[in-house]
Amino acid sequence: MLKNKFTEAMQFRHACKLFDDTKTIPDETMHYILEAGRTSPSSFGMEPWKFLVVSNDALKEKLRPLCWNQPQITTCSHLVIILAAIESVRPQSGIPQKRFARRPLPPEKIDAYIDLYGNFLADTFSTDEKTYCWTARQTYIALANMMTAAAYEKIDSCPIEGFEKEKVEALLEIDTTQYQVAVMAAFGYRVNPQCEQIRLPFEEVVAFID
Repeated sequence: MLKNKFTEAMQFRHACKLFDDTKTIPDETMHYILEAGRTSPSSFGMEPWKFLVVSNDALKEKLRPLCWNQPQITTCSHLVIILAAIESVRPQSGIPQKRFARRPLPPEKIDAYIDLYGNFLADTFSTDEKTYCWTARQTYIALANMMTAAAYEKIDSCPIEGFEKEKVEALLEIDTTQYQVAVMAAFGYRVNPQCEQIRLPFEEVVAFID
């Protein structure tokens, strides 16, 4: 039954381009969607993200011109702006040490893990741009889980990459040494019927290697 419900949610989900701006997602349901993002997996368990939830109409109006004037920005119930962490994932910030220390490990094992982590990602952490490329990719795991959780609750969504990154960051007064905008997602209730979902056949997408 659960498998069928999940499949139903995947078929329900589509990139909704226009929402009913008279409908608002209940707080409890929105928290459920955000919790799906918060509990998502991430490389080394770093959780390199932050979710900015925008429901203020005035702020949405300011954001829309910076997002290719897409109508879903202002018609959605909630706009979630997903930030990718920059400084906090670097060993010298002390945050990775705290992340690893959440597990009941002896100090020497935590130190060894920090060394492994830092050495493996030394080049990645050498510039903000490279760090952003690594953390931004992980935010898409949280994005996908939030959209699926929303679909499970019959809430529509639309992932959004079409925006002027630097201008959005300036508007929101984001310290880009700490976080940078990776992607957005609009959530709400559809106005128009869903188009037929078109996907490549299973056999074309999946290859089993024996």
